[in-house]
Amino acid sequence: MWRPGDAWLGGGTALFGEPRPGISRLLDLPSAGWPALTARDDGVEIAATCTIAELATLLDRYAIVRQCCEALLASFKIWNVATVGGNLCAALPAGPMISLGSALDGVCTLIGPAGEQRQVPVAEFVTGEGRTVLRDGELLRSIFLPGAALAARTSYRRGSLHRYGRSAVLLIGRTAPGGGRTLTVTAATRRPWVFRFAEPPRAERLQAALATIPPAEYVDDVHGRPAWRAHLTRHYAEQIRTELSV
Repeated sequence: MWRPGDAWLGGGTALFGEPRPGISRLLDLPSAGWPALTARDDGVEIAATCTIAELATLLDRYAIVRQCCEALLASFKIWNVATVGGNLCAALPAGPMISLGSALDGVCTLIGPAGEQRQVPVAEFVTGEGRTVLRDGELLRSIFLPGAALAARTSYRRGSLHRYGRSAVLLIGRTAPGGGRTLTVTAATRRPWVFRFAEPPRAERLQAALATIPPAEYVDDVHGRPAWRAHLTRHYAEQIRTELSV
């Protein structure tokens, strides 16, 4: 039974990354034995305990999956221990699994301490730096990615202050049914921003949409200042728009 002071343990790379004096007991999730991936007629379900290495291997035919996995610049050990669910629940702006799930219309399945379930879009799961919609005792069970979104054409851009530095800007563009487009902005902002267009947008319309991101939403830390992140966001967005228009 869940009790105050408990914490769900996946890979532990985020959980053990900083002091957490309020935690008195760890509840092991990998022991649940969830399969890393479950194929469905309409897409694929990724267990929260699926490691980054497993995801990169099992879905390597999708370029965007591999690109997002490689955006987690980590050692071999971390790649084989860190989990998809842990990357989401840590809610760091640079979390590439947040980018992947948001860009592909992913949906999280959450389970409460009494067994009740609810579904939340990945784009709405993270609400800010280190903040999610998880309630006390609730856990992330899986992330579902629709097959149509997985198979869609995508365009990826990532920026960092250093070649092997943490992502400061990560944008993903995707074609949508009927000729539409989606653009997802992550890493630069405190939470994911997803823009949807019914048809390929002109440059002016795209930039006008990006202008709705409040300046205070851009992250300000040692990995990049807000003005620089906002500039790269606009620059990469235009590159993506042009690439998907060809």
